[in-house]
Amino acid sequence: MAQLSGKRVAFLATDGFEDSELTAPWDAVTGAGAEAVLVAPSTGAIAGKRGHEASVDVAVAEARAEDFDGLVLPGGVVNGDHLRMDQRAVALVRGFFDQGKPVGVICHGGWILTDADVVAGRRMTSYPSLRTDLRNAGADWVDEEVVVDQGLVSSRTPDDLPAFCAKLVEELAEGRHERQAS
Repeated sequence: MAQLSGKRVAFLATDGFEDSELTAPWDAVTGAGAEAVLVAPSTGAIAGKRGHEASVDVAVAEARAEDFDGLVLPGGVVNGDHLRMDQRAVALVRGFFDQGKPVGVICHGGWILTDADVVAGRRMTSYPSLRTDLRNAGADWVDEEVVVDQGLVSSRTPDDLPAFCAKLVEELAEGRHERQAS
């Protein structure tokens, strides 16, 4: 497994996240030596849909993409829907793409990418119900376990977590990506 020593990875989530889609990537990046930082719309704690509670490290209003080496967007219907309506969260996500930093997204976490207008021309996957939204936003949506497209790592469901976590760590270790003209 790649070493991520000295890297800071933001995890953007709010109440209703899919528990394993936060905890498994968190364990993967910290296990590889990175510092994981939980970013949420407000301070305090957030709760997953299955009861996992996590302490928020930084409020979205205070978070800046330049302070991190990568971003992870866990799924969960409520989490994904609420984050995409938060303009500060959308702007933060767009900042990671503008700076060419690796982004990992799983399940319903991809909804915010449509609002951030960052999927056009990218090959990716998600939970199947997001297929139409992502295609309408210009993504080349495919039904695969894990897809990597110029630093964007995407997966479908908790069943894909082993492959997702491995590719996420690999992309974080590689670092920045320059977007290729299509």
